[in-house]
Amino acid sequence: MKSDVSKYQPLNFGVGSSQQSESESTAPTPLSMKSDVSKYQPLNFGTQSSQRSETESTAPTPLSMKSDVSKYQPLNFGGGSQLTGELPSCSVCEEDSRDPVKLTCGHWSCKQCLGSDWDRSDLPDYPCPKCGKKLRKDPEHQKDTEDTGDSHLLKAKKDFKEEMKKKFTLTSEGNGDQKSSLNSIYTELYISTVESEGPQAEHEFTDLEYKVKRQSSLERSVNLCDIFESLPGQEKPHRTVLTMGVAGIGKSFAVQKFILDWADEKTNKDIDFVFCLTFREMNLIRGDKSFQKLLTEFHPALRNLKDSEDYFKTKVIVILDALDESRLQLDFENIKMVSSVSEVTSLDNLLANLIKGNLLPDAKLWITSRPAASNQIRAKYVDLVTEIRGFNDPQKEEYFKRRFKDDSNLAERIISHIKDSQSLIIMCKIPIFCWISAVLFQEVFRGDEKAEIPQTVTEMMAHFLISQTKRRSRKYDKKTEKNKERLLKTHREFLLKLGKLAFVHLQKNSLIFYKEDLEECGIDIKEASIYSGFCAAVLREEEVFSQRKVFFFVHLTIQEFFAALYIYDCFTNKNTAELSNFLDVKEKEHTLLDLLKMTVDKVLEKKNGHLAYFLRFLLGLMVEPNRRVLQGLLTSLDPSQDTDKKILTYLKSIRRKALSPDSCISLFQTMVEMRDHKVKDLIQEYLTLTDHSQTELTPLHCSALAYMLQISENDLEILDLKSYNTSEEGRRRLIPAVRISKKAKLADCKVTPEWLGHLAFGLKFPYSSLRDLDLSNNDLKDSGVKLVCDGLSSQCCRLGRLSLSGCLVTEKGCGFLASALRSNPSHLIELDLSYNNLGDSGVELLFNLKNDPQFKLDIFNFEHGGSHRMIPGLKKYACELTLDPNTVHKNLRLSEGNRKVTWVEAEQSYPRHSERFDQCPQVLCEQGLDGRYYWEVDVLEPFNIGVTYRSIGRKGDVNDCKLGRNNKSWSLICSDDGCFVLHGDENLGVASLCSRSSRVGVYLDWPAGTLSFYRVSSDSRIHLYTFKDITFNGPLYPAVELLNTHSSASFSQLR
Repeated sequence: MKSDVSKYQPLNFGVGSSQQSESESTAPTPLSMKSDVSKYQPLNFGTQSSQRSETESTAPTPLSMKSDVSKYQPLNFGGGSQLTGELPSCSVCEEDSRDPVKLTCGHWSCKQCLGSDWDRSDLPDYPCPKCGKKLRKDPEHQKDTEDTGDSHLLKAKKDFKEEMKKKFTLTSEGNGDQKSSLNSIYTELYISTVESEGPQAEHEFTDLEYKVKRQSSLERSVNLCDIFESLPGQEKPHRTVLTMGVAGIGKSFAVQKFILDWADEKTNKDIDFVFCLTFREMNLIRGDKSFQKLLTEFHPALRNLKDSEDYFKTKVIVILDALDESRLQLDFENIKMVSSVSEVTSLDNLLANLIKGNLLPDAKLWITSRPAASNQIRAKYVDLVTEIRGFNDPQKEEYFKRRFKDDSNLAERIISHIKDSQSLIIMCKIPIFCWISAVLFQEVFRGDEKAEIPQTVTEMMAHFLISQTKRRSRKYDKKTEKNKERLLKTHREFLLKLGKLAFVHLQKNSLIFYKEDLEECGIDIKEASIYSGFCAAVLREEEVFSQRKVFFFVHLTIQEFFAALYIYDCFTNKNTAELSNFLDVKEKEHTLLDLLKMTVDKVLEKKNGHLAYFLRFLLGLMVEPNRRVLQGLLTSLDPSQDTDKKILTYLKSIRRKALSPDSCISLFQTMVEMRDHKVKDLIQEYLTLTDHSQTELTPLHCSALAYMLQISENDLEILDLKSYNTSEEGRRRLIPAVRISKKAKLADCKVTPEWLGHLAFGLKFPYSSLRDLDLSNNDLKDSGVKLVCDGLSSQCCRLGRLSLSGCLVTEKGCGFLASALRSNPSHLIELDLSYNNLGDSGVELLFNLKNDPQFKLDIFNFEHGGSHRMIPGLKKYACELTLDPNTVHKNLRLSEGNRKVTWVEAEQSYPRHSERFDQCPQVLCEQGLDGRYYWEVDVLEPFNIGVTYRSIGRKGDVNDCKLGRNNKSWSLICSDDGCFVLHGDENLGVASLCSRSSRVGVYLDWPAGTLSFYRVSSDSRIHLYTFKDITFNGPLYPAVELLNTHSSASFSQLR
């Protein structure tokens, strides 16, 4: 969290304190718990390491907020032992000790095991009795060194700790009107031994739902003070830790708590200095600096450290907070080497050397950032990736109950309202948004009982704007204006200036503004200081920054909403001249609808999705109920123009294949924000159906379905894309649902490289349930296999079965798979690479892994391979079929080497045979099939083609003998009446063939239990029908029935 934002405050332009409004609660903030021991034990950042299971993984990890609310046992942030009362046991004798000593290597020891030399001042480096490492004693146990020449170090350390305590002991809660102890605010963190990977294609808040609801099995709890401790199985502690988290989630707040506990000597007692450098403040630095000079400018208490060698005599932690706020350019390629803290260079080069380890290589480094900006730091420079998590549902409820502990009815009403809005459910994962909700809804629910309750996030933001404008008026205006419209008119000019500031910097993805940024948008710094509730001013006490102020919105969504207000005003008042950097408006006059369409297109061009909520708010304002409360600020629209309806129609018409599935979901959410619930309601009804095959889904329906499947309480057992009655584009939009599926069947779905990118994300997603992925019968080639392996190699991937059967894989693809399994050997049990061309070397490469005990791979299928399997499409399964003369009816004539059959009036002189059809004009093929086969038949109507067991009846004109009319056979029959598929009592109509002369394709996947029929033309194959989920119990024989004297069938040679 960013400074005051981390403490869940509103934007505050004021420089002093002021009386808090009676209507505003002074209850604890979102992540705070009052020290009411009868309810909750306090957090304790103690020096005792948390217990960890021996079975837990030791891979690099993300840090996240613990979601185990059923216990509500927070971590111990104090200097003593954990809440259980247990003291740490000695690492040597394993006995509990009442006077334990923690050595800087991390081990604990009792005084007896340490020996009598422990207290000797002439032995500053003492060997650990457990590991033997000669490490410095904990400062608590060292003798006074005033006479050693390092007295200035001790004084600097003392002064610095006092400076940190003065800075962080008190913090602001609520609206920033009061100060309270930072130690009264608690957060519970926890760490998971995985890397948080995947494309940054979504708005950063979008996946909060998955992260809280679907906790990764790899996560482990840890004390914040232990963030640099080595994990079980690792030889040394971490040097560099990267902590990620969305805006407003608690990153900077955790940093402040870490520093205060160190300064209070509760934790990390072996550390001499903890330096915190925030990027929002480093942006103010001008000119070249040495690292020593930079530190003294940030921390005046360090001025006694004049010798650069002092920094190498001490143990140091450097914290670089809020990388996402940086305006510096970190260039690790063209770096100028700096290894001395006294060497002068540019600030960005200084930081690059620090991160790379050239500068202060023995110091520990902690970097915090929003997710999208974290990729500025290369993975090779980071030892541990961590992530701070948001509230889960019980924690949200507990927050509102604690905040309104004197009004339980109000708390329940707020909780109930949030549960009714999926958008609010997700947004309130963020603690600061809970605060926003509390500020807003306490005014709504405590006011007029008939007051309209906000139904959308757009409307909620509008009410919040009104609430904060009222608050500002109560504090600074001599006469408080009670009429909302007149109040907004009074402050309209400033609010729209604020909107311009929000929009200009939203395009740059910037949350931090300085005096010159405000002035560029026409905001006077003195004028800004009296507008409390929208921006917060951080006033530095150090002279180096000349008391310059830093401004920021309380939360990213507030900035996005204000940006939408500004663009709404520009569009409705035709003030588009200043938008040339955003839209290509030129001098041509555009209608409001034209401008909105251009904005939609512009936002959809963005690959990182950071303007998604801005678009949602802008289009949400087009709907009258959403903007009704803002009369006086926004110009009303001409209702006769139906702009809202027309832009909705435009959103529904968007079917660009270049648009990612997640962006398509965002469009659906925008429609909901515009109060269009038709698609949402339809899909909710669709999910209640037992048979989905009869309901045709549009691509928009599929986007809505993918979203609703992802936010459901339960994981999806099987996602079978072929089972949905939709187009290829519709199936593409369902891809995000793979993340919450235990088994995903994408066989023969024409999977593209773009699909594979989203599938790889699903494999890397730490909270994914996916264990079985079927990609068979897709022409992935080796390049596609490489994309799959990008996910398969991740430590997060828990895939147990992978089918790449019939995917045009060669030896090269085997190399990608082998490399991925070496990176992540512990999970894949079954690999199906049948019907490919692996070559002997490819088979051997993977077979060696199967036989290696360190790999879990147990089943490796490479059968039915060869060069003929490298033909794209179903023709890789082409087979040569010949008709069996012993089964052919006497009115059917065979020709062309028994590949063609024709109805003839004259009976043929075939010898008597027990397998010959005596009355049904049918014939079987000689080949029995029990694998994967494809064939094509040129036919003249009327005809009946299909497959049957050999045991089909032969005597009489009864259903037991007729193809498709019994339980032993399946067929497609075409005549003047149309086309039907037949099996037993089933008779289902499918699309009719275009002409009397046609080619039919038949694909049998015997192991999978499917039989498919296609209409084949020179350049395409159109699917007619697939029999599914059949348990075949014997070989199947292709068969033909000719229905009159003009019909024939000829089996094509495809190879």
